Amino acid sequence: MSRIIDYYLIGSSPYAYLGHKALHEIAARHGATIRYKPIDIMGVWANSGSVPLGQRTPLRQRYRRIELQRFREMRGLMLNLEPKFFPVDSALADRVAIALVDAGADPSGYLWRVHEGVWAKDENIADRGQLGAYLAAEGHDAQAILAAADTAQAEDRRRANTQAAASSDAVGAPVYVLDGEPFWGQDRLDLLDAMLTTGRAAYRP
Repeated sequence: MSRIIDYYLIGSSPYAYLGHKALHEIAARHGATIRYKPIDIMGVWANSGSVPLGQRTPLRQRYRRIELQRFREMRGLMLNLEPKFFPVDSALADRVAIALVDAGADPSGYLWRVHEGVWAKDENIADRGQLGAYLAAEGHDAQAILAAADTAQAEDRRRANTQAAASSDAVGAPVYVLDGEPFWGQDRLDLLDAMLTTGRAAYRP
């Protein structure tokens, strides 16, 4: 039986971008299924006590920039430390991913384009036209998916995902949850890989 990884994310996260390919390689290697669950990060932060980037201490902001440089080198990815469109509201982009999931489509290619758009290509993921271009490039019906993303159902799903993330002790995003055990951040992917490899039981607080 396929193991299930619940993947809580937002499209504008540099860490979701840095971990995207590694996560999918791990899941493929273990035959695991990824359940994509875009969230409202503010709801998760309100529960965990975290704050938006601009409200963090200068020390934490400096350290973040060092970490981004470390991991872009390790992952072999382009990453602009000062993207043209960041901070950016990823709510529509995230609801589009939800609409893809609800339509039975694989959102991974679209999400990669969203992440890369922010962090490598200086594209505006809050722009409907840009999101439509991503969808079309991945072979999706852009008009239908964007319309579905505008519905109350898509926002209700995002709200439910946010609550589920909080209930899983998510600190921020991305968070990967396997058998109820949360792994916060793409720098924990090796630990997720190890759990899948050994088949150990989930740790509890």
